[in-house]
Amino acid sequence: MARASNLPVDPARIADVIDGLAKLTEPGRPYTRRAFTALFPAGRDFLDERFRAAGLETRIDAAGNLVARRPGKKPGLGTIMLGSHSDTVPDGGRYDGIAGVAVALEVAQALADKGIELNHDLEVVDFLAEEVSIFGVSCIGSRGMAGVLPADWLLRERDGLTLEQGIRDVGGDPARIAAEARKDISAFLELHIEQGPVLETERLDIGVVTAIAGITRIEIIVEGRADHAGTTPMGSRADALAAAARLVSGIEALAKSLSEGPGHFTATVGEFSIEPNAANVVPSRARLLIDARAEERNAMDLFAASVDQLADGIARETGTTIAGPRRISDNMPTPGDPLVLDVLDAACETAGASHRRMASGAGHDTAFMAKVTRSAMIFVPCLGGRSHAPEEFAETDDIALGAAVLFNAVIQLDQKLSQESV
Repeated sequence: MARASNLPVDPARIADVIDGLAKLTEPGRPYTRRAFTALFPAGRDFLDERFRAAGLETRIDAAGNLVARRPGKKPGLGTIMLGSHSDTVPDGGRYDGIAGVAVALEVAQALADKGIELNHDLEVVDFLAEEVSIFGVSCIGSRGMAGVLPADWLLRERDGLTLEQGIRDVGGDPARIAAEARKDISAFLELHIEQGPVLETERLDIGVVTAIAGITRIEIIVEGRADHAGTTPMGSRADALAAAARLVSGIEALAKSLSEGPGHFTATVGEFSIEPNAANVVPSRARLLIDARAEERNAMDLFAASVDQLADGIARETGTTIAGPRRISDNMPTPGDPLVLDVLDAACETAGASHRRMASGAGHDTAFMAKVTRSAMIFVPCLGGRSHAPEEFAETDDIALGAAVLFNAVIQLDQKLSQESV
């Protein structure tokens, strides 16, 4: 790993931003600062102050994102944007999203320190509500910036507050979200902790993210027959739970097989319920919800078809009826932009960072920015791969090395994209 003293960025400034936000947490709940709750504005005020102290011009856009701008030498050429999110999950970590915002600010400061003027405008963004919000939806700010926020989401309500009013409360203007969808962004980059163990296990500095996995959720309903648990012979039952258990095992086997092929693949039965859920009654109904994630779309299609076949076979063998499997949500994978990925690889070499290409199994704001511009991500290691937990931890020097990679990438992208516009 490159030594911090050799880097073009200041690790202490990065740590200071991360630590400052970590202090803004609900009492007894490290680290909790959810969007649309009382502490979120305090985090925004902290960031706005830091952005302004770094000489950046700040504003809240229509979708409620905090955007800080450093003008380029060639007005109208476009914007290179860096950023992530500052909101957390309940009792979550202090680095998820936050490290990306701190690094984006540090890149802007490091450019200023070295007197480097970009041709493009540079913007640092703190996206609103990347995590699942109190309204049950996520990536609200990036969806809004990309012009793909569903209009009916604004009517979602929690404890008398609508999402529409929540966006107003943070300074946004829901009526103008569609009109302000960005068309001027030339490239978007996001640093994030890996949220997995690969980099740490392989002792690598940086993951260059080839794609954000598509997420498909599949619901399966197993209908059996309720009977007395003590008097109904084993061979005369239509046990919905026994059939569902076979489904879960089969789904795990399918996922393991697909994970051994090319590209990232996972599948998890994350929700499971049975009825009537009584000790002396043969279960009459079971519900499963599968969360499947694939870097390659053909792997997801193969998985879904295989689950259909598995369900048909188990239904015949167990005397149950299996409804579905039904896709209740289905999002395509988001590949990283090839030019940006190559720039990131080169930027790793310049920074002396060991690296590999890898997919992201988690969703990120980058997936929505990719709808409007060239986009890609980098990962830095986190301890034990832990995330969304108070124990989430990343070394400052690891984050600073990632900042150096983005610093180099921004300079290279500014040059390459400027040449393309000639």
